[in-house]
Amino acid sequence: MKTKFVRRAVLALFVAVLAAGVLPLQAAAQAAKKELVIGATAGSNIDQLKAGIVPALEKKGYKVKLVEFNDYVQPNQALAQGSLDANFFQHRVYLQKFAADQKLDIVELVQGPIAPLGVYSTKRKTLAEAHEGDRVTLPNDPSNLARALVLLEQNKLIVLKSGVDPIRVSEKDVAENPRKLKFIPLEAAQLPRSLGDTEYAIINGNFAISSGLKLTEAVALEKTPDHYLNVVAVRRADKDSAWAKDLVEVYRSKDFQAVVDSKFQGYAKPTFLQ
Repeated sequence: MKTKFVRRAVLALFVAVLAAGVLPLQAAAQAAKKELVIGATAGSNIDQLKAGIVPALEKKGYKVKLVEFNDYVQPNQALAQGSLDANFFQHRVYLQKFAADQKLDIVELVQGPIAPLGVYSTKRKTLAEAHEGDRVTLPNDPSNLARALVLLEQNKLIVLKSGVDPIRVSEKDVAENPRKLKFIPLEAAQLPRSLGDTEYAIINGNFAISSGLKLTEAVALEKTPDHYLNVVAVRRADKDSAWAKDLVEVYRSKDFQAVVDSKFQGYAKPTFLQ
């Protein structure tokens, strides 16, 4: 028994010594990290990184690689798996739900601008012109579907059930649809392609812009609340790293504010960029 006890004590001591050596090395590696891989979706999101974030990080001595995605699933999976250090494409509501559903330990780092959700049409000039039975394509992921329905309610085309949570509403929560609009949920990246086949398409700003649409062409734009602003996401273990703090500093800088004001007019912005 004594021999087993001694062996266990020696083993425990060895593990403790090893851990004591490894943790400082990990911390030092994070502090010295100067190469970053950041993912974003096509259009306005990756354009913001190119115009305002990457140049500022490079001035701080970072080498930055951007990875472009065309959906709302892969960027978070790549982040959780370690292929990315950060991503910039989603709002807080989507991030929290996706992370919970997929059991991913990824969190919000800082908010940034977002191109507003918009209603576009090649057949109608306004929402007031909607006819009975008009087809409306809208995002199929739950958080952006809710945004689209709230936008339609704000424009008096539908009425949602009283007391429902606006960030969780679905088609089942539509209490009144007097023009009998037909809702067609699609993957967000496919929405611009639906314009020719439907009367209205409710399109996320980044995909609208990447497809050549302009915010000024929308028949209606969302008045974006704070919880739908884009966020930078990182793995929880990296949130307090030196490079993450530098990334926050860049997003909150006057230089980035100037880039947003000059190149991304009409975007919804966090308070610190206004």
